[in-house]
Amino acid sequence: MTSQPSLAKEDSTHEGPGNSQPDGGNGGGDGLQAGLKNRHLSMIAIGGVIGAGLFVGSSSGIKAAGPAILVSYALVGAMVVLVMRMLGEMAVARPASGSFSAYADQALGRWAGFTIGWLYWFFWVVVLAVEATAGAVILNKWMPDVPQWGWALIVMLVLTATNLVSVGSYGEFEFWFAGIKVVAIGGFVVVGLLAVFGILPGSDNPGSGFAHLTDAGGFMPNGAGAILTGVLMVVFSFMGSEIVTLAAGESEDPQRAVTKATNSVIWRIGVFYLGSIFVVVTLLPWNDKSIVKDGSYVAALNSIGISHAGTVMDVIILTAVLSCLNSGLYTASRMAFSLGQRGDAPKLFARTTDKGVPRAAILGSVVFGFAAVWFNYQWPDTVFDFLLNSSGAVALFVWLVICFTQLRMRGIILREQPEKLVVKMWLFPYLTWVTIGMISFVIVYMLYDDAGRKQMLLSLLVAALVLGFALVREKVRPRSDEELTRA
Repeated sequence: MTSQPSLAKEDSTHEGPGNSQPDGGNGGGDGLQAGLKNRHLSMIAIGGVIGAGLFVGSSSGIKAAGPAILVSYALVGAMVVLVMRMLGEMAVARPASGSFSAYADQALGRWAGFTIGWLYWFFWVVVLAVEATAGAVILNKWMPDVPQWGWALIVMLVLTATNLVSVGSYGEFEFWFAGIKVVAIGGFVVVGLLAVFGILPGSDNPGSGFAHLTDAGGFMPNGAGAILTGVLMVVFSFMGSEIVTLAAGESEDPQRAVTKATNSVIWRIGVFYLGSIFVVVTLLPWNDKSIVKDGSYVAALNSIGISHAGTVMDVIILTAVLSCLNSGLYTASRMAFSLGQRGDAPKLFARTTDKGVPRAAILGSVVFGFAAVWFNYQWPDTVFDFLLNSSGAVALFVWLVICFTQLRMRGIILREQPEKLVVKMWLFPYLTWVTIGMISFVIVYMLYDDAGRKQMLLSLLVAALVLGFALVREKVRPRSDEELTRA
């Protein structure tokens, strides 16, 4: 294992507001620049936990677990809160464009940073294809003269152009995308709660109170085991919470932004996930056929007489899709940039333009995304199915690596930069080990679950291949002194 550089070295990822990062001697720019404003980071942090999966995937979870899906969301939410606390501790002490990949590199070894960095990149470029296709379906429904593949191409090109202009343009787009999602979910929760208690102005619905939580077979109609099935179905909709720690390296005040995001993650998950799902399962019986047919949120809005609910939700889902595409391309490119800086990706990826944009990293990521979109239309049940399943469990791997990294990084930070330990993981190291146990349980349970086994096995296969390549590469090509400095 290559010896790791001291954490006390000058941070190579962010040197303070208005300053730039080194680019490894490549390219015309001076590296990534602080182009994200505090309001951008705040909205990225809030919107990061609201993915399209929340709107689209919640129906199947409700069908599987009934009202007890609330427990599933609460368990996963608690796990994400703990992981984000650990990640926040490290990100505040050392903001980095590679975030957890860079920290794993420092604390566990080059093999860990390489493996989890490339797996994370792989996850997001596959997400680009999924979200581009989802957006194309909605746009094609509105304007059928343009074929689905045409719409997928258009949205990919537009958001690629946005990311290529400057990090500020990404932040501005994401600010408004996330803002629409936040307002929509907040409005849904408020209107839904008014309807639950029968005090919604102009509504013919007398309100059901909390009766629907137990009137169709009880709170756990499919048994306690269905809660675990629900966990598997909702866990991946939480992916994206960590994006703010990658973006912090290009912000005006990374420590403040990450501290604020870390401290607010509890209420964000509570309101947006638990709050909105609570509204759905209290407005309608969990086994109402419209939940699966129309989607949980559309069904809930229809039940209280909101006109054109389907169109309203299509607009919101499209916004969530575009937001996810925008953030996915940003996240994949910054991870590729960080890997390039550390010598774990082509050096071209570490080059930036005069505006601090890692153009090659963006284009490299989007090319794979375009290829995945093409696979989705050409071979949806073979090649794309493999891509989808083999990247599906990456969220769990990322969270697990964050936990083990934090166990080591706490000691390094205390030894070398104790003043940087502003955000602290609660009850360290006990809650860290509890979180490791929770994530490990979900991974093992997926191997025994008929629905999750294929996804976990393929994800483990790809992870093993990347890890094997990392170990061989480390033996064959040790890092140069320059790359060690950047690690």
